[in-house]
Amino acid sequence: MTDALALMIPLAPFLMVIGIVWIRSRTKLEEKRLTATAEQSAEKAAQYASKVTELEDRVRVLERIVTDKGYDVATQIEALRDQRRVEDLLEKRTTAP
Repeated sequence: MTDALALMIPLAPFLMVIGIVWIRSRTKLEEKRLTATAEQSAEKAAQYASKVTELEDRVRVLERIVTDKGYDVATQIEALRDQRRVEDLLEKRTTAP
């Protein structure tokens, strides 16, 4: 037992150094992985925010079409399809008795 202890005492500092180096390298690799993941997440978040803003704008337009009393909803929908055709419909409506 004393022979084993006599052998372990000189080896302990070397094993500790190896352990410390290994832990540091693992920590650096983990930090790099986390940084890459954070950058990807930030990029996706920016894309989602842009898409949400675009969708909110579209919803605002649709809400305005539905709630605006001065315009006919069907006329607004047709305007999105074909502007000339809508102008003809409006002209017919204004000249009708």
